[in-house]
Amino acid sequence: MSDHGIDWLMQWYLGHCDSDWEHSYGVEIGTLDNPGWTLKIDLTGTPLEGLPFPKATHGEPSEDLGQWKRTGSWWVAEVKGDVFEAACGPLDLLALISLFRKWVEAAPQT
Repeated sequence: MSDHGIDWLMQWYLGHCDSDWEHSYGVEIGTLDNPGWTLKIDLTGTPLEGLPFPKATHGEPSEDLGQWKRTGSWWVAEVKGDVFEAACGPLDLLALISLFRKWVEAAPQT
């Protein structure tokens, strides 16, 4: 398995595909208009379902692209229900994937 974030996420997703899970759950990557990214990962039916995840933040989002370029990156991530939900600046998608990966790798193995 590759160490690159997106490659790791693709392998994590594939590892949960069992001809059933992927029909109801999965991973969504989208964009924000301020600009930025969103990442939603369904945890239902995975070893992460029901595990606590403390809300994590870094930096401050801004709707002013010029201000964002001056102040640096930002992201926020939390689990809502059984979904890992996160948003970040336009250059921080790999940081979100890395945050999720660290949580997965630290979680108790079942």
